[in-house]
Amino acid sequence: MTPDVRYVREAMFQTACHGGFVGVVGESGAGKSTLREDLQDRINREGRQIVLIEPYVLAMEDNDQKGKTLKAVHIAEAILEAVSPGSSPKRSPEARFRQIHRALQESAKAGNKHLLLIEEAHGLPLPTLKHLKRFFELKSGFERLLGIVLIGQTELAQKLSENNPAVREVVQRCEVVTLLPLTDGKLEGYLKHKFARAGADVTQILAQSAIDAVAERLTVKSRSSKGTELHSLLYPLAVNNLVSAAMNQAAELGFDTVDGDVVRGV
Repeated sequence: MTPDVRYVREAMFQTACHGGFVGVVGESGAGKSTLREDLQDRINREGRQIVLIEPYVLAMEDNDQKGKTLKAVHIAEAILEAVSPGSSPKRSPEARFRQIHRALQESAKAGNKHLLLIEEAHGLPLPTLKHLKRFFELKSGFERLLGIVLIGQTELAQKLSENNPAVREVVQRCEVVTLLPLTDGKLEGYLKHKFARAGADVTQILAQSAIDAVAERLTVKSRSSKGTELHSLLYPLAVNNLVSAAMNQAAELGFDTVDGDVVRGV
C-alpha cells in the first residue's frame, strides 16, 4: 500500500469515526471501490458502531436529460431507511428534514456514528452537491451527526473546485484527496506487496526488466502546446491486468519468469 493510498484510507476511516467531509478522487481503476470495500470491512472487523448510508447510484447522471439524477430527497430517504428502517418519509421537505434530524439524534444517543458514502459522485448534479452542506451541518449540540465521503472520478475534483462559485460553501467544508498513479518508484513496492499477499516473492516471478516494461507500457505520450507530455496510466487495475496477461503468456511459452520482452509482447 502506497503512502497516498494509506492517507486516503485513513481519511475515509477517520471521517466515518469522527465526522468530516471528504471527496476521494481517482481515475478509473485507481482503487476507489477497493477502498470503499476496505472501509466496510474495517468497520465490521473492528466492531465499530457506524451506520453506513449508501444511496442507490446505478445509472446516475448529473442532469435529467442524460438519465436519473440523485436528488436531496433520495439522500434523505436513504438516511431514514438506514437509521430508522420502516419509517415513512414525511411529504413536505421541511418536515422530512426534521424527521431525519430526529432519527439521527436518536441513533446517536444509542451510540451510533453515521457515514453518508456516495460512489460515482462525479455524477452528482450541482444542486445536490449544494444540499450536502445542509446534511453535513446536522448536529446534536456541538456534535455533527453525519460524516460524508464522496468517491468519484476526476470530474468530481472539477465540480469541487474553489473556482466553482455554485458550490463554494460545500468546497470550503470538503477536503479533496486524490489517488495518484504508481509513479516515482511506487510500482515496484505495489507489486511486491501484491505478490506477498498471495504468498509469493515478486523477484522470483517478475524480472526487473518486466517491471520497467510495465511502467513503459502504461505511460503514454501526448502532444500539446507545451510540447510532448507524459501521462501515467499506472493505476492498480491496469497494472494488475497487464501483469496477469504477461504471466499467462510466460506460462504458455514455458518461461520460469516474466521479462520485459514478454510484457511488451502482450
